[in-house]
Amino acid sequence: MHKTFARMCLVGSFVIAQVSFAQETGKEELREHPRIAAAIRELHGAIEYMERAPHNFGGHKAQAIADCRKAIEQLRLAMQYRASQDNRRSKK
Repeated sequence: MHKTFARMCLVGSFVIAQVSFAQETGKEELREHPRIAAAIRELHGAIEYMERAPHNFGGHKAQAIADCRKAIEQLRLAMQYRASQDNRRSKK
């Protein structure tokens, strides 16, 4: 029981470390690509605006919010990919 708990803690801390590294790497990439960083900020603003809006934009509100979230996710993944390629080159 104690060994299982210890293993779970070890795995959990490893996962947290990876997520933290990915976030820092992503932030660094966003600084290097300010237009993408600006697009992410604008998409967040659009989501907040639509969520607070009293109307549903002709029935398109929910899908527009979902698509904005997907776009943010894809932009972040693109930056993580760039960071991984940069890290790979710097190790050679």
